[in-house]
Amino acid sequence: MDIITELKKSNLRGRSGSGYLTGLKWEMVKGAKALKKYIICNASEGEPLVYKDYYILKNHLKEVLSGIEVALNTFKKSQAYIYFKPDYYKEFRRKIPKNIIVFKKEKEYIAGEETSAIQAIEGNKPEPRVKPPFPTEKGLYGMPTLINNVETFYYVFKIFQKKYNQERFYSIQGDIKNKGVFELKDNLSIQDILKKTNNWPNFDFFVQAGGGASGEILLSSELKKSISGIGSLIVYNTKKTDPYLLMEKWADFFINNNCDKCVPCREGLFRIYEIIKEKDLKNPVLKDLFLVLEKTSLCALGRFSVKPFSSLIKKWDKLKFPSIIKK
Repeated sequence: MDIITELKKSNLRGRSGSGYLTGLKWEMVKGAKALKKYIICNASEGEPLVYKDYYILKNHLKEVLSGIEVALNTFKKSQAYIYFKPDYYKEFRRKIPKNIIVFKKEKEYIAGEETSAIQAIEGNKPEPRVKPPFPTEKGLYGMPTLINNVETFYYVFKIFQKKYNQERFYSIQGDIKNKGVFELKDNLSIQDILKKTNNWPNFDFFVQAGGGASGEILLSSELKKSISGIGSLIVYNTKKTDPYLLMEKWADFFINNNCDKCVPCREGLFRIYEIIKEKDLKNPVLKDLFLVLEKTSLCALGRFSVKPFSSLIKKWDKLKFPSIIKK
């Protein structure tokens, strides 16, 4: 079987956030000329309230490892790594075969960004590299490197087995009764996902889609769209949610998990936190900070950190928070 052809036919996209076409990424690594190539399974999920990778490792580790083996057989003279967050390392490292090198992530979140992961494995400070060059050209130890996350390798093996049915995993948390990780069709709307998992609320609610901290805020009337990236959904009861505390939590997460390498993240996120603490959401500086973060941040952490704040503020009036909460 030509697995790269099958991956391209399947239209499988990476499940770590970027949504890049898996087959195209594999083709780039396959076509790169090098004495050695590297494969990294990124199992470092760091978004709060997202447990999808853990669920897959717990219940489908054999399939994930088989997907990595498919990559090893595709790229000759290659070496594979699994890059675990610390608690996953502790639980799963002894279950990994000896031909795959197990590496423990020392820091949270930013160390999971693909070039930060490469930096860490090389023994350097885990901070993003400027791209291009991309890892497919110049990655680990300067060699072409394939980086896919846990879910992607799981589905690579499903495609290899000819058992892929256009499905994906969704992590659903928040003010719901049936929390968990669910495998469903990848083109379902958020509305259908919540209903199929018996999680459609009977109260006023909103959803954070696409990340536990970096996800976009959506009204209950905006859920007829599908979800990409890491497949995370968090449901909030509008009447029980203090939006200022929620935004402070996001800001605190980003401040403590960025690498401090670029000024937009280091200074911009701190200033956003200050403005939120002051409850001064009409401050024109806030929009300027959002623009700077989106346009000039070195990596995706800074660019994506804007989305939850800007989307919540934009929809503030429609959300109708309790009267004690003012804009």
